[in-house]
Amino acid sequence: MKKKMRVMTEKPLNAETPAQHLRTWITDNAVFFKRNQGQFMDAPINLSDWKLNLEGLVNKKISLTFDEIRRFPKVEVADTMECSGNSRSLLKVKASGNPWTIGGVGNAIWGGIWLKDLLDKAELKDEAQHVSFEGFDKSLGRAGIKFIRSIPIDKAMSSTLLAYEMNGQPLPVEHGYPLRALALGWTGANCVKWLHRIEVLDQPYEGFFMDKVYRVFQKGADPGSGEAVKDIQVKSIIIEPAKDQVLSAGIVPVRGAAYAGEAGIDYVEVSVDQGATWHRAELIGIEQPYAWRHWEFLWEVKSGGDYTIMARAADTNGRLQPETAHWNALGYGNNGVREHAVTVCIDPKQLP
Repeated sequence: MKKKMRVMTEKPLNAETPAQHLRTWITDNAVFFKRNQGQFMDAPINLSDWKLNLEGLVNKKISLTFDEIRRFPKVEVADTMECSGNSRSLLKVKASGNPWTIGGVGNAIWGGIWLKDLLDKAELKDEAQHVSFEGFDKSLGRAGIKFIRSIPIDKAMSSTLLAYEMNGQPLPVEHGYPLRALALGWTGANCVKWLHRIEVLDQPYEGFFMDKVYRVFQKGADPGSGEAVKDIQVKSIIIEPAKDQVLSAGIVPVRGAAYAGEAGIDYVEVSVDQGATWHRAELIGIEQPYAWRHWEFLWEVKSGGDYTIMARAADTNGRLQPETAHWNALGYGNNGVREHAVTVCIDPKQLP
């Protein structure tokens, strides 16, 4: 894995997908980005010792084995997952956290069951407003803080999967085996791994990973005053050419991927003159809800020199990718066009 991925920290393991593996619609499990707050198991959990418990504001508490979960109707859904801090290192002003470039994102086909099916079986009480997820991962610090996150009941009932497969294979250990909560179109922080407990609440869960981090706030402000990180923002990344690549004049393919969480991609535009003019790129490949779209722009280059390539996406909800990122203390949600620009050199010696 170390040869294939850029490892930022070993303990906990945080590693991003190399750009060349972002070119395919499906991101291979072996190079799908890995984001952890604590240490995960060295070996798969023994399924004979594992159960999923659902409790809280329900009329019927539920405890299910893995085999019992698999008896529910199975669904397969494509979902592009992005780390909340992806592209943090591209911010012009440094922010705290792992130095992700563009590789904290990937697209997979997830197999599992709808959370709604379990909640219907448990019979929600009228006061039910939020659903929390607790995993088995252990904090590396002395405090031993559990990774628990919650989502609103509307999201839980409409588009949240309990996944036990990833790209047609059993969920890998490092991605949450045997079960992972998957809030479709939302950042990876809302997709708890090694899931074993679900609780229905009348308010958002109160805890470190809800109140102190995964919130958008300014330096020096109370983290709790910031908005919680939820859905993925509209964003386009340039996959090729690579930064500082020397190219020949002629037709230069510019390729990338665009995604917008719960929305679809309407269009992508490319500029090679600092945003003075924009040209529509061609959306290519598979189109599915919650999944990224790849795009291509054939750039005709006639003169040498340094060029800055920028790309911007618009989604089906009318959001346009901003020119610059909205800076925040922990560097979440960097989708700025200029932060993702790529500078290349056209070799004047290679002119036709």
